[in-house]
Amino acid sequence: MKIIKLLLLLFALAIGSAATVMYSGIVDVAADEPHSDFVYWLLTETRENSIRKAAENIIVPDLSAPELLLTGGTDYEYMCSSCHLKPGQSESDMSLGLYPAPPNLTVSSEEHIGHEHGDGNDAARRNFWIIKHGIKASGMPAWGKTHDDQRIWAMVAFIKQLHTLTPEQYQILTAID
Repeated sequence: MKIIKLLLLLFALAIGSAATVMYSGIVDVAADEPHSDFVYWLLTETRENSIRKAAENIIVPDLSAPELLLTGGTDYEYMCSSCHLKPGQSESDMSLGLYPAPPNLTVSSEEHIGHEHGDGNDAARRNFWIIKHGIKASGMPAWGKTHDDQRIWAMVAFIKQLHTLTPEQYQILTAID
C-alpha cells in the first residue's frame, strides 16, 4: 500500500510540475532562441526515429525519368526554395527565420550532417514521407493534403539531383513554359 501511495504522490508532483511549467510562461518558445543541447538532441532523435519508422515500408519508384525533374523542379521552386534554398544561395529570409533551420537541400548530405536528402532509397523514402506528411512545429507543411503521390515523387527525384545542379541548370529546370 505504501508503494501505491508513493507512486500516486510522485504522479501528482509530476502533474503539478508540468502544470507549473506550462502556465508560468518560463519556457522560451521564441524561434530566435535555440533549445538547450539536451532538448535539441531529444527532439532531433525523436523526429528522426519517428520518420525512419514511418517511412520504412514505402516502395520507391524509378526516379530517373527526366520528366520527373521538370515537374519536381517547378514545384520545388514555388513550394520549397524559399526555405531549402536554390543552387548558389546560402540563406534566405525564410531559412534564417526558422528554428530548427531547414536543411539546405542544394548541398550534398555529406556537407549537411543530419539530413539525408541525397542518393539512396532510405533518403528517398524519408524525403517522400516528410514532403507528404510534414513535420509538426517545424514550418514544414504536409504537401500530401494538396498533392498526389506522383507529384511528391517528382519532388523527391528533383531533390535527389538538386545538389548537382548549377544555378543556370536550376533556372532552366524550374522555368515555366
